[in-house]
Amino acid sequence: MAQCVQSVQEFIQDSFVPMVAVLCSEDAEKVTRKNNLNFAELLRPFCRLTSEGHIRDPNNQVQPVKNLRISVNNVVTRPTPGSGALSPAQRRLLSEVVSSCQPSEGGVANVITAGDYDLNFTDRSLKASVPWYSAWKDTLLELSTSKHYTATTPWFETYRENFLQSMPASDHEFLNHYLACLLVVSSSEAVPVEQFLKLSQEQHRIQHSGDYTNPKWFIPNTLKYYVLLHDMSEGDEQRADAVYEDMKQRYSAQGCYLLKVNSRTVTAGADEQIPDPWSQYLHKNNIHSQDLYEEPAPAAANSVTVENNVSTAEVDWHDSEEKDGVANSLDNHPLQLDTPSDPGSLDTLRVMTSEPKKGTGGPVGAAMNHGACLTLNDHDRIRQFIQEFTFRGLLPHIEKNIRQLNDQLVSRKGLSRSLFSATKKWFGGGKVPEKSISELKSTSGLLYPPEAPELQIRKMADLCFLVQHYELAYSCYHTAKKDFLSDQAMLYAAGALEMAAVSAFLQAGAPRPYPAHYMDTAIQTYRDVCKNMVLAERCALVSAEVLKSQGKYSDAATLLIKMTSEDSDLRSALLLEQAAHCFINMRNPMARKFAFHMILAGHRFSKAGQKRHALRCYCQAMQVYKGKGWSLAEDHINFTIGRQSFTLRQPENAVSAFRQILTNDSQQTATQQGAFLREYLYVYKSVTGGGEVGLPLLPLPCIHSSATRVYFGHERRLAEGEKQAATHVSLDQEYDQDLAAMWCHLEEQVVATANRGVVPATFQPTQCCLNSQTDNLRFPLAVVEEPIIVEVTFQNPLKVPLVLSELSLLWSFTAKDFSQLQDEPAGEPTGEPLTNDKEALAPGMKQTDDVIATEVIPEFHMSPEETKVARLKLLPHLTGQLNILGVAYNLATLPSGETAHCTEGQQTAESLVVRGRQDLEIRGPRLNHTKEDKTLIRHGPDRRLEPTITPAMPLMEVFFLQFPTALLCGEIRKAYVEFCNVSCVDLCGLRVASTHPNFFTFGGAATTPLTPLSPTTAENCSAYKTVATPPGAQPNSPADVMLVSAADFGQASGVVEIPVEGGTLRPGESTQLPLWLRGPDQEGVHEINFLFYYESAQKGGKISHRVLRHTVFICASRSLSVRATACRSNIPPVESKVEETNGSMLVFIDVENINMSEAGVREFHIVQVSSSSRSWRLHKCINPAKDKDCKLTSRERAKLCFRATQCKPHQATSDAVDKYTFADLNLGNERIISSTTPCGDFFFRCCQTSESRREDKPAAGAFSHSRSQGALPAGGITSLVKKCNELDLNIIVLWKAYVVEDNKQLILEGQLHVALQTIGKEACSLSQKEEAQEMVLLKFKSELPPPVIQPSVEQLSHLIKTNLHYPETYSHPFVQESLCVVPVTLTLSNSSLAQVDVIIDLRHKSTSPESLEVHSSFTWLGQTQYKLQLKAQEVMCLALRACFLHTGVYNLSTLRVFAKPADQGTMCETSQQLASPALIIINSA
Repeated sequence: MAQCVQSVQEFIQDSFVPMVAVLCSEDAEKVTRKNNLNFAELLRPFCRLTSEGHIRDPNNQVQPVKNLRISVNNVVTRPTPGSGALSPAQRRLLSEVVSSCQPSEGGVANVITAGDYDLNFTDRSLKASVPWYSAWKDTLLELSTSKHYTATTPWFETYRENFLQSMPASDHEFLNHYLACLLVVSSSEAVPVEQFLKLSQEQHRIQHSGDYTNPKWFIPNTLKYYVLLHDMSEGDEQRADAVYEDMKQRYSAQGCYLLKVNSRTVTAGADEQIPDPWSQYLHKNNIHSQDLYEEPAPAAANSVTVENNVSTAEVDWHDSEEKDGVANSLDNHPLQLDTPSDPGSLDTLRVMTSEPKKGTGGPVGAAMNHGACLTLNDHDRIRQFIQEFTFRGLLPHIEKNIRQLNDQLVSRKGLSRSLFSATKKWFGGGKVPEKSISELKSTSGLLYPPEAPELQIRKMADLCFLVQHYELAYSCYHTAKKDFLSDQAMLYAAGALEMAAVSAFLQAGAPRPYPAHYMDTAIQTYRDVCKNMVLAERCALVSAEVLKSQGKYSDAATLLIKMTSEDSDLRSALLLEQAAHCFINMRNPMARKFAFHMILAGHRFSKAGQKRHALRCYCQAMQVYKGKGWSLAEDHINFTIGRQSFTLRQPENAVSAFRQILTNDSQQTATQQGAFLREYLYVYKSVTGGGEVGLPLLPLPCIHSSATRVYFGHERRLAEGEKQAATHVSLDQEYDQDLAAMWCHLEEQVVATANRGVVPATFQPTQCCLNSQTDNLRFPLAVVEEPIIVEVTFQNPLKVPLVLSELSLLWSFTAKDFSQLQDEPAGEPTGEPLTNDKEALAPGMKQTDDVIATEVIPEFHMSPEETKVARLKLLPHLTGQLNILGVAYNLATLPSGETAHCTEGQQTAESLVVRGRQDLEIRGPRLNHTKEDKTLIRHGPDRRLEPTITPAMPLMEVFFLQFPTALLCGEIRKAYVEFCNVSCVDLCGLRVASTHPNFFTFGGAATTPLTPLSPTTAENCSAYKTVATPPGAQPNSPADVMLVSAADFGQASGVVEIPVEGGTLRPGESTQLPLWLRGPDQEGVHEINFLFYYESAQKGGKISHRVLRHTVFICASRSLSVRATACRSNIPPVESKVEETNGSMLVFIDVENINMSEAGVREFHIVQVSSSSRSWRLHKCINPAKDKDCKLTSRERAKLCFRATQCKPHQATSDAVDKYTFADLNLGNERIISSTTPCGDFFFRCCQTSESRREDKPAAGAFSHSRSQGALPAGGITSLVKKCNELDLNIIVLWKAYVVEDNKQLILEGQLHVALQTIGKEACSLSQKEEAQEMVLLKFKSELPPPVIQPSVEQLSHLIKTNLHYPETYSHPFVQESLCVVPVTLTLSNSSLAQVDVIIDLRHKSTSPESLEVHSSFTWLGQTQYKLQLKAQEVMCLALRACFLHTGVYNLSTLRVFAKPADQGTMCETSQQLASPALIIINSA
């Protein structure tokens, strides 16, 4: 059970107290009425004795009487109904008592910790039950030092004491019978003694005439105590003293008392504050001042309740209005009797009281001041009077009666016992066997005469009990119990069992255990046999308190639950609540049983009309069920809380409870959810029916605030005809972290280029679309007159559809002026914050559209359990700071089972439409920078909904014309790009950066040929600049040469300035430029990104630049594969030809058509081969084929042979070091000028890409060796040797492809690049896939110095160039002379810039398969090994002789040549590569 303010002993003692009646004269009533009190009420606060009394028991032992309280009541003679049940009036008044006692507002919460549950027991339990309320944690900390963690239920204690007080007197017990009667007469009476005599006679008539069944008197000789009441403010004190002296002579000093009151007047003591101890007693006894038994009967005199130390209950002013204080007045004389024939009946006695209406708990006389004429001395006099009366009158009277009863019982006991025993022996009777309750017949109606010895025993037991002589009381009760059981007087037996158990419990020192089975038998007898639920309830209330005090909470709970029945909802509710508290107070708390029984109690409270208590029970039970997965139970509890709160006019709590039903993950059916939703909308609409200031929050649909995306910028125009718009950024695109980093890198590149190679410190990458993954720490920048689109993600958690209408954004805006100079404090607010709340309340209003135009979505339907996004637009017209707060909308639901087309359905839907809002609250990322951030949970700001509106900026749109989606590898295509300035600000500084800078070119001003800007067709319109071949030109004619600088073809950084005429685009202007595209060299789908950069012509704004993104996907198909090798030519140097002095080179180009007839390609034509190099150029074509054009169908190959020569010395002057020599060898009818756009552009872009790749590869190795080997000579030798093998020659193969598409033949053209870097090493146009490098283990120790880099064998094999000069055919008469000797000249050329030692060995005999094919029977004559030394670039001739024995074809390249740098050791000797086979034909002459 809940914790009570009183202990169990105090509760039981105060439940059974001596009863004292009061009879007052009319003048005495007038004296007390000055204080707004009657005499009984005047004594009530002082009825507890402050000192200890004593009595002597029949054995003459002194028994202390401690903390005794007496009950003083006016005499009420109205007949009472049977004691088996309470009257309707009593039930109603008990209900009012319970409803008036509610948890005190603002009190400290009591918290019970039960296992994993922390249960809050206070008036705030409603708030504690909902998940968003967590104040109970704070109160738990506050109570951590307190000893008590149990909950109090003052309404139960109030009910209990009023219930015990309202119990009618019964004939089977004497505990609530009157022991004494106070006869009160005023000293102002003419003859007070006569009044005393009248009152005494009246009391005697009431008790002994037999006309009145009420009140009941304890013993025939009732104690009469005479009280003379003297009014100090009016009466004569001397006369009062004289009268009192006469009274003492007449009634003895122990039988009378002079009580002096009203020592001050009301006016004289107005300034002095006197305590009012009556207020806490009067309002709790209203049920005794009203009609307890019959509705039409007037109120009877009040009776005193059991004292309770709890604070006064507060009034539920929310539910009822304040009532008047005093309702009744004393119209008649208080001594008038109440018989129908006699108008002077005592029942007509009207006393001052208040009569609160049903449902109110207002304190009586709340506006009155009780005891206004009493001083503190008067309080002491009253207290002294009660003490004198008790100690000198009441206790001696009780002691005397106990002795008399004891003597009577002892004298009768011997006779009765002897007779009984003799009779039993005579008739063979023995001990009466105990019978079960079910076996006993219903003898509850058996009545004993008043003089019966059994009743005398019970009377003596009750007297002993009232004066706390519990041992003797137990003995008497036990004896009486046996007698009653033997007579089968079950009502009397149950009463004796009940009081015997209580007496046993209250005995000091507990000599015997508490006989709980006595109580169980008594309760069962009352309930089942006697059908008296009132006595059973009293017995259960007392027994439950006793069991609770002994820690037997389970037994107490079982007892209380058994007492629940259908006859009284209020009693069942209170007992179920106490049983629930028993479960929570067990050693192992049973929280779920507590919650379950609180639900049952709440249900019974609701049936009893106790709405507030029902609400409290459900809320306390919710603390157990919430968050534990009991979703259906939570829904039921929340639904009930919502309805009860709505009934109690607590709309906020009702809305909160219904909100919980709708926002939780509900397991309810769609029908039930629809009912919940309609109930919520109805409650919500009734709450918001009155005009309110702002929009309230709605729970549906759920908004995923973190998923909110914000887009800043213009809505792009889509494709117009042949125009294709730039893709830029849109809300339809998914955010990709890698792509965002790529765009940021491109923007950094172009910003650095625009700022002379340096990225500004204030640079922030442009973010057009903000989401949860972007950097939202700074205020985003928006531009005036450009829309802001907010994408809000809604989720419908229910299984029923939702209809949202008039959906719009809520915002707050502060205007600021950013047009001031930078050195002035710009951006100061120029006005108060402006919001659109009023427009949101009434969507038809458009007052703020001149500041920020707000788009309204008229209807937004959501299917069951659907997640849907809404895009809401704002258009700012002023600069300043904008805060997007949330969304406003109308919420409705479609009626279940009705279509939207039905008129009734529409009316129902319209009636359940409410308008509200939801806030967009986005929590920023968790901070993890400092130590405090890591130990605490801190979140940074997220400002995506707080844009700064800046002044106007230029806005550009880009369109592409004739832009392809598929290209062949290396294909050249011409397209057009259009730039439009759609803003009102000039646009300048147009640049573009791309992830694939070699994919496109805008050409250069000096190299761009004049082409029409608006071509009508692309058929046979070449993208190249061509020149017709002069007639009569030979296929092997020398190449056309042109010198070009790389600087003419754009920057090497990859950022291209777009050549706009004048450099500026004015508002509304557009320009169209040609754009050449080249298909990627690798096949597949390529994603190519363009970033267009532009600035405002007006500098100094908050936004320095703007960008526009475009992404294209190009599908590249295979075209040609070009492989090229270069080897040294065998042609000897001729002194007269200057251009060939430095040697020539043979270039072999192998072209293969690897296109698998994709894209309808029929054949490829190789139309031209060009070269570009700083030092080499193609000289002529020496292909033996006579046809000029080279055609290749699918999978065909062709091999072309060209001679390359070094550039002339005068072309390598200082001013032309970085210039490239372009040489064109056309194989068709026209020559393509390869040094102009677009051929030259793509060549240089591809060269830059390949060079950057080559530089990246050896970077790590070169860095690791540079520190230790910089001073060694080997480094110089390596570079010298390397130059011998280097060949910086780039080959450009230009082709045309004939394609059939839609029955039309198209001619495509393109170019492929091959970079020849090393002699003898094959190069390919298709870059080979690099093998993945193996993982290298990390070493944490210092490494040995790297070894000396030696030139490779391949590099050293090209130090010496050899040539053999001999006649191709030689005739010799072998018949005449058997030996044929042929002179051969060996020419040695030193290709390096260092001195070289050469060894020539003629003894070598080749064993290679190639040399075995020709006749090898020849030998060298003369010296067979030579050792020579050649200076740098020196040429030396050596005369040799070859001897042949037979005719045939011989290979003279059998000699070996070894060479090494002169300053190196023999380890560097390397065999030199010889020229191609030298064949000689020997004929017989």
